[in-house]
Amino acid sequence: MRRILIPFLVLAFLMPASAAPPPANANWPEAGQRWMKKYRAKPEPLAVPAVIRLLSQSGALKEPDASGLYVGFLAGVLNANPKKAQAIIEKTLPLPFEDQWLVIRAVAYSQIPDWRNHMSVLAARLPDRRVMAERYLSGDLPTLNQIALEPYKPGTAEKVQSFFNGDMFFKDKEKEDKKRSITFASNAELIDTLWGIYFATGREGPIAQIVTLLPWSKERDSVDKLTIGSMARFTLASNAARDADLLRVLKNLQERQPKKVRPILAEVIEAAELADTARLGKDALAALDELKRKGPGSTRDLLTWGSVGQAAVSAGCLGLAVASVGTAGIPCVVGGALSTGALRYIGSSGGAE
Repeated sequence: MRRILIPFLVLAFLMPASAAPPPANANWPEAGQRWMKKYRAKPEPLAVPAVIRLLSQSGALKEPDASGLYVGFLAGVLNANPKKAQAIIEKTLPLPFEDQWLVIRAVAYSQIPDWRNHMSVLAARLPDRRVMAERYLSGDLPTLNQIALEPYKPGTAEKVQSFFNGDMFFKDKEKEDKKRSITFASNAELIDTLWGIYFATGREGPIAQIVTLLPWSKERDSVDKLTIGSMARFTLASNAARDADLLRVLKNLQERQPKKVRPILAEVIEAAELADTARLGKDALAALDELKRKGPGSTRDLLTWGSVGQAAVSAGCLGLAVASVGTAGIPCVVGGALSTGALRYIGSSGGAE
């Protein structure tokens, strides 16, 4: 009997520890970010609500623009566990009013088959957030798979047709413009959302979506695109330098990419393999500085460059921090001035002369 038990005891010691959430007295929200990064190795979906509540208590969820990682993580957990979705949602609540938006958006982004039923329940249970829930149900707010890369620009023929069929005058243009304004080009936190989904699932899909943003790292006319593309390039390399599984995902994706993506992805892979991500930070800063000096286009006011660039550069800061917390000293302030921290980090990682 003893000889039978010994192998089982050895196995128990070798198996990964349970994905129990960090204790409440841990260093939040950094502790939650570390836990999320390790989660996919041993998923415990019913432990996720406790982490979300502890993040809420730490104040990490109060700024939607800085909480994309957490939205994506919860959405990814729901997507991977559709039969447990209701239990996960129930255990996550109650949350204070200022943090309830996260659950609603995570359900909308989860892409589970019955997300509408869950959203209807949330609309009734969270009356102060009913408007947000109903706008997802009506389609006024897009789900993640409905968000375009950049704003839609109608051609001349379409404009003429719109004029003659009356759309120009009678269509609800304000509602349509609002929906179309939510794009990857104008909402930097969506990169963090994709990172959150990856950390929850380990799937290739969200990484493939980040890879599609890489051509923007060579953009020479739009500050928004250049900054977001640079952060996509930077965070892919930084995370892959510390994550062998992610590096393998990038290599698997490489041969399936169009010509404009393949060489940039090759740079990312090489930087990850050589642990040379500082060079990418330096390149990003130089490109942004050049565009600032030359101007991103005849219609953009250069005086707005600083605010536009800092808002956009926050993309990926959390995703980067999750892989590097405690090792790289990234000055990202969770729930606060992420953009300033990211800009300073890129500047310092670029290497001062």
